[in-house]
Amino acid sequence: MSGHNKWSKIKHKKGAEDAKRSKIFSRLSKQITNESKLVNGDVSSPSLATAIESAKKENMPKDTIERAVKKGTDAGTAAMDPVTYETYGPGGTAIIIEALTDNKNRTAAEIRHTLSKLGLELAAPGAAAWAFTKQGGAWVANQTVDLTEKDGEKLGNILDIFDENEDVQGVYTNAN
Repeated sequence: MSGHNKWSKIKHKKGAEDAKRSKIFSRLSKQITNESKLVNGDVSSPSLATAIESAKKENMPKDTIERAVKKGTDAGTAAMDPVTYETYGPGGTAIIIEALTDNKNRTAAEIRHTLSKLGLELAAPGAAAWAFTKQGGAWVANQTVDLTEKDGEKLGNILDIFDENEDVQGVYTNAN
């Protein structure tokens, strides 16, 4: 009876991969919709072209990309606002959390709740940003902080938890 549950194994593996792709596609779609709204659907715009190119790198289907662009040009689409949150993590590492949301209050509450469950608090704006420089849409650490193995595991857990939040677009840290 060896191999009698092969399809079951394949189904679970495919389901896990599809869930990961879905999260990535959701973030990229939200980003494309926001950029499309800002440039009124002009695909030749550098910011929208960059968002589309990053979606293509993740093998996002063409029709999904086109739907996201069209959604951004619709009048009924809610405005997506970029928000940035700052905190300090294990070992004194500075953490910047970037999100794209249609409801700032909900996202702030979710981030604050997640941080409190992890024993952390939101920092004031600019409290952690001094440790970074914004280059090409990403935050680059000016100085890095060495972490112990235990603090590294805690930080990895924090990053994984924020990766699950669909509003969070990126999490940056100055950990080595």
